[in-house]
Amino acid sequence: MIEVGVVGGTGYTGMELLRLVARHPQLRLAEITSRAEAGTRVAELMPSLEGVVDASFSEPDPARLRRCDVVFFATPNGIAMDSAPELLEAGCRVIDLGADFRLRDAHAWGEWYGMEHACPELLEEAVYGLPELHRERIRDARLVANPGCYPTAVALGLLPLLKTGALSDGVIVADCKSGVSGAGRAARVPTLFCEANESFKAYGASGHRHLPEIEQTVTDAAGRAVPLTFVPHLVPMTRGMQATLHVAVDRSFDQVSELFAECYSDEPFVSVLPPGGHPETRWVRGTNHCRIGLHQPPGQAGRLTVLSVIDNLTKGAAGQAIQNLNLMFGLDERAGLEALASVP
Repeated sequence: MIEVGVVGGTGYTGMELLRLVARHPQLRLAEITSRAEAGTRVAELMPSLEGVVDASFSEPDPARLRRCDVVFFATPNGIAMDSAPELLEAGCRVIDLGADFRLRDAHAWGEWYGMEHACPELLEEAVYGLPELHRERIRDARLVANPGCYPTAVALGLLPLLKTGALSDGVIVADCKSGVSGAGRAARVPTLFCEANESFKAYGASGHRHLPEIEQTVTDAAGRAVPLTFVPHLVPMTRGMQATLHVAVDRSFDQVSELFAECYSDEPFVSVLPPGGHPETRWVRGTNHCRIGLHQPPGQAGRLTVLSVIDNLTKGAAGQAIQNLNLMFGLDERAGLEALASVP
């Protein structure tokens, strides 16, 4: 069994990670930490895990975490970078679900996250954990930067076009919507029920922290800088995310459809609907899957609309982290991730 440590298991991402670790056939939860909930049984805080997880939260203890084979950080930005060097030195692998290692440029990271990076020497080593783009590098990685939810949905909707050079000149417009769980579990006025329910709004339109991550990923896949506009929106549902991508292409709609089908034909967690299909967030709820639909606006040859749908807490966070672990330890990539969506 692979000994797993989870640092920060009380937020929505951490809770989803615990659910997936608990049902994984080859993982054992060795450590689960929370400063605020130290001494509390996991099942007391998360009754859905009663009878499945027999563990209690503890204060983070570096000595105990070093004994794990892999440590997940489901913590606020700025936490993992303080602990990762010591864990890596001890031979432990690290998967950070936060943003500490997603950007390779330490200066840019500091500008977007408002603090100096604690271990910039690790930024080049960290592998960006999007399996559909970096699968082979992830297999050998000591440190994986798990992608953000918006960047995952956007990147998966664009990869076939970026890899094949099928984009024409022009700005990519990424019009994205997320459920409220994407804002985290902390109580904040904008995400209170009475504030978010029966409402719809954009946020971060002048610059969201996921923008440089998306730009870096798009540039890596395309081999060149590609202009992109990203605007996220909050929708009054718990979980789920859709990226609606408007792009210019230099190929026919049939050719583009073939590109997507070929690119994702062997991917275990990405499926492309028949042309004209409209994926729905409920189709991927609680799963590690991405569903993609392709459309061409009538009378606009050379234009393409891509609909990319994921669960922001699973493929957009904890599920992708487990997928990365499976690759890092030579397991079946689908292990622990074969659950079907709960519909309706």
